[in-house]
Amino acid sequence: QVQLVESGGGLVPPGGSLRLSCAASESIDNFGIMGWYRQAPGKQREQVALISSRLTSYADSVKGRFTISGDNSKNTIDLQMNSLKPEDTALYSCHVVTSNARAYWGQGTQVTVSS
Repeated sequence: QVQLVESGGGLVPPGGSLRLSCAASESIDNFGIMGWYRQAPGKQREQVALISSRLTSYADSVKGRFTISGDNSKNTIDLQMNSLKPEDTALYSCHVVTSNARAYWGQGTQVTVSS
């Protein structure tokens, strides 16, 4: 059972930055795909960014502003978010798929972009 704990959310004004971190209970080398998703009130959950050994991908709405990375020394999956907009307001959750195809979600961290 993989445990994922997100942190780093909060309230930030438009144009500001936040860095989200997802701490995994085991080595991220065990994961095939790692990603961040978000869900705003009344909307469906959407994929924000994915990373694997072969690729990194981003939703069109965050390209050029968000960067996903994995830190093997800390077993974290991080999401650097710059130039934040009010429409980025959502609950952000970490998701991983292990090498044996089991999927896990974290509980999420709230990001609110408002002046």
